[in-house]
Amino acid sequence: MNILLLRQGDDWLDATTVHITDHRADHLRQVLRSAVGESIRIGVVGGKRGDARVEASDATGVTLRVALNEPPPPRHRFDIVLALPRPKMLRRILRTVAEYGVCNLHLINSARVEKSFWQTPLLTANKVEEALMAGMERARDTVAPVVHQHRLFRPFVEDQLSTICAGRPCWLAEMGSALALSATPAVPAVVMIGPEGGFVPFELELAQAVIAQPVHLGTRVLSVDTALTAALALGWG
Repeated sequence: MNILLLRQGDDWLDATTVHITDHRADHLRQVLRSAVGESIRIGVVGGKRGDARVEASDATGVTLRVALNEPPPPRHRFDIVLALPRPKMLRRILRTVAEYGVCNLHLINSARVEKSFWQTPLLTANKVEEALMAGMERARDTVAPVVHQHRLFRPFVEDQLSTICAGRPCWLAEMGSALALSATPAVPAVVMIGPEGGFVPFELELAQAVIAQPVHLGTRVLSVDTALTAALALGWG
């Protein structure tokens, strides 16, 4: 935990004082071993960051004096459209997009996405939030990516993709493409990444007919989570 995240209204005693009693207090006492008088990094979810001074700490909780004076870190220039990955990979992917500061993650269906993937408890709102918060805590961020779920491929591409792009380029990751993602203009864009095995020909053709332009991430076959990380790394800055 590189930043302690607070929620507006939760645990606040007044405008500058907060008292926490949950796992965050345990982390301060047992992991960071923060003593009275020490300063820690804090932030309000959806708001500013800053520092807090430990005013009191005992078995009942930790009291902090808060000063918020920094904006959240810059957002990533890519929004991501991603074929829903296997459940065992999903939590890691949610943490990754939070760590990189992605604004929007669109999880979509695809011919190679198994129907059972959509039944995972990891797609429930509280589990998604839990994974995003873990990434935010690591990256010292206070703004969570917005996660959208689209269970029908064709309606998503035909009816929503152009609107989502809103005039931005839409780069479709596809091995063997002539253009490298690293060679595209450094502007805000949407990046589409398929499932293990890639999008099927119909999906590739439809996305390109609507708006997408194929790009490659290199010459090696990558797993979905590695491809996502590579794309985000190429688009950073």
